[in-house]
Amino acid sequence: MDEREIPEMLIGTIAGLWRYPVKSLAAQPLVSVMIEPDGIAGDRRTALLVTSADHPRSGKPFRGKEHGLLHTVATPRAARALGAEAGVELQAVSAGRYFDAQPISLIWDSWLHDVEMLVGYALDPLRYRPNLFAQAASGFSLREHALIGATIDIGAAALRVVAPIHRCVTTTYDVATGHSDPAVLREVAQRRANTLGVYCTVERSGAVARGDAIATS
Repeated sequence: MDEREIPEMLIGTIAGLWRYPVKSLAAQPLVSVMIEPDGIAGDRRTALLVTSADHPRSGKPFRGKEHGLLHTVATPRAARALGAEAGVELQAVSAGRYFDAQPISLIWDSWLHDVEMLVGYALDPLRYRPNLFAQAASGFSLREHALIGATIDIGAAALRVVAPIHRCVTTTYDVATGHSDPAVLREVAQRRANTLGVYCTVERSGAVARGDAIATS
């Protein structure tokens, strides 16, 4: 892992906090939550497996990139109805955690603003399905790769930044309508090395709340 010497400093505050009880479905906004050794309590405990034998993801979780409206519904029943419309049979399973890579995803508003400047309009951070959305502290100008290897304290928890998040077509879908704008992903791919946000592991469990300070340690 890339170990970086980042001085101890305040780098932001928590402006948004979400979990996704069912992978790829709607976010649940939180005021506070416990971060456990394997992630946020209640996050991605259920997934929808494809049971259609002829589907390319048969036996694997059905994802937002497979259906542009999946993130607009909150229950497995509603998701199964969307799948049925597309000719895909789905089964809800709850046998562990269903992360793409790591248990915590984190985005700064300054990084989102980069993309907003490129596409020319405001973007809802939920397009990127973060667990934590940070408001940058005055003077904070680091980008994703500069934070890899850093340990950050948030509330009573400590996280380790381990990797940038590379983005897919899911981010092109409007959170409310499902309308797709390919420019959202194209600009990130061409101008930000297809990166927006960072993955983190949990160094120390603890409670985190909106408004908590984020500091390097």
